Amino acid sequence: MSQVRRHRGRRYWLRILLANFVGALAVVGINGGLAPGIPAAALVRSFVVAMIYANVIGTLAAVTMPRVAGRCWETPTRQRWAILLTAMAVISIAGTFTANVLLYAVGYIPRGLFGEWLWGSLSIAFVISLIIGIAITGYESLRGQLDDAIIALRTKERDEAEARRLAAEAQLASIESRVQPHFLFNTLNSIAALVHDDPAGAERMTGQLASLLRSALDSTATPLVTLDDELRVVRAYLDIERVRFGDRLRYSVDLPDGAGQTLVPRMALQTLVENSVKFAVSPRREGATIVVRAQKADGRLAISVDDDGPGFDPQLRPAGHGLDLLAGRLAMLFSDRASMRVESRPGYSGVTIELPDERLRA
Repeated sequence: MSQVRRHRGRRYWLRILLANFVGALAVVGINGGLAPGIPAAALVRSFVVAMIYANVIGTLAAVTMPRVAGRCWETPTRQRWAILLTAMAVISIAGTFTANVLLYAVGYIPRGLFGEWLWGSLSIAFVISLIIGIAITGYESLRGQLDDAIIALRTKERDEAEARRLAAEAQLASIESRVQPHFLFNTLNSIAALVHDDPAGAERMTGQLASLLRSALDSTATPLVTLDDELRVVRAYLDIERVRFGDRLRYSVDLPDGAGQTLVPRMALQTLVENSVKFAVSPRREGATIVVRAQKADGRLAISVDDDGPGFDPQLRPAGHGLDLLAGRLAMLFSDRASMRVESRPGYSGVTIELPDERLRA
């Protein structure tokens, strides 16, 4: 950043030097110094004197005017230009007086003629300074705003790239968290145990596992599915886990008419149900009951997953897992149109997600 500022500062002062050069030429031309027949020595002398005036006034303006413009740029137009013109007039007077003092000190201005020279040079310097000074001030102010806009755009692009990277990492972590190795191994062991005693059950469980894996690992799938499709995955998961836990795992699904076609994030309910199995059913001998229900009202759909397990601390959400991932996915898919509420106490845990009631377009 400091290197950019140095380059930007050099370019700024080069533009100021060019403006001073143009201003000096203009003064020489107004005084007739560029007329045919003017001796070269007189022309050089006039130009050097004009450059002294231009550089003194230009340097004062270059240092002062950006600060004045920065303070008044947001004021109403008339007031802003009145301030800029007044500031430039004061700078022109101060710079002209300073340049005359320098010329008087080196003996260029004859003794006793300081006031006459000051008055004569002030009228020309005043006009030239106002024209060039205001033009440069306006240009630099607009250029500064453009530079700020470019920096803001680049910052936004960088932030969006970072957001895409984080989203990709979250999606990968979400996919990895959907099919935990212990769940896969336990399911395969259950299938192996059923092969001899209940071949039909083993075949049914294999189909359920295939359905679950297909939905979890399909990287080309859309991020939103209908609630009916999501519940099919949830039922497949719960039926698989019931083979392991038996009567310890009890569940019910309460779905109102017409809610099945509402779009929900893929694997969202499965994530919540998996949490209930992991933290409510698995650690307790008596198991737990899981209830999945949905309610429609005012163009929105509220879906909740409740259990009667031991409860947990709702504030503890490990980054990149479970509820934290789901909250991030809701924000990415629905922005502020979706919300998630978590409640937990001994004997009850519930997570409710509220979504807009959106359907697949024909």
